[in-house]
Amino acid sequence: MSKASTPSIAIIAADTPAAQEALTELEALYSPVAPEKADVIVALGGDGTMLETLHRFMDRNLPIYGMHRGSVGFLMNNYDAENLPQRIMKARSTLLHPLRMEAITVSGEKTEALAVNEVSLLREARQTAKIRIIVDGVIRMEELICDGVLVATPAGSTAYNLSAHGPIIPMDAGLLALTPISAFRPRRWRGALLPRTVEVVLDALEYDKRPVSAVADYTEVRDVAQVRIREDRSISLTLLFDPGHNLEERIITEQFAP
Repeated sequence: MSKASTPSIAIIAADTPAAQEALTELEALYSPVAPEKADVIVALGGDGTMLETLHRFMDRNLPIYGMHRGSVGFLMNNYDAENLPQRIMKARSTLLHPLRMEAITVSGEKTEALAVNEVSLLREARQTAKIRIIVDGVIRMEELICDGVLVATPAGSTAYNLSAHGPIIPMDAGLLALTPISAFRPRRWRGALLPRTVEVVLDALEYDKRPVSAVADYTEVRDVAQVRIREDRSISLTLLFDPGHNLEERIITEQFAP
């Protein structure tokens, strides 16, 4: 982040003891301003706090500098109370574009939501889901029998996508991950890498006996019949990382983790 003057800082903290202790320490040192007057948002917590902060300020595109005071901190910098304004001014920017989900329920109701990490379709009941996969109008898989399927951004490729054995995607690869969750048929299908420009349509088959939910980050829509997913490049999100600790480097490093 390049600024000639010291940025005005607002601080958002999770409700955990560690995050609240850090908030008290930083407030005493830096006299933060209200979010509506800030140049930068500092988020204290874990990746869940970062996702909530990104969604909260999505319409303003304020740069967000996270510091790890939670359980998982892939999107966060290390916590250090000293020299915070200087660290922010030296930080490197990473630009993200969210996925836009349009979910249509069995009753015909439409819901739109945005996802920084992933959009997933998940079975609701004991029976596996049956899902048709369409990419840019072409049926690529007539029937996937599975616990679910997800579309992940590069930023989200190290989250649920990785747990589902999906690929880690470098930030500048221009790709999205389409990853099955516990696929039963085709048993050996491990997913696909798709250009970020595509629209993915997921149709729930036999939804009357195999109900599914659609989830965009933490927005859930139950009993869906169809989900449309695309990257929304009209929305930009800016994350700030310390030099040598940026998201691109962390994603590359994660691929060599034991």
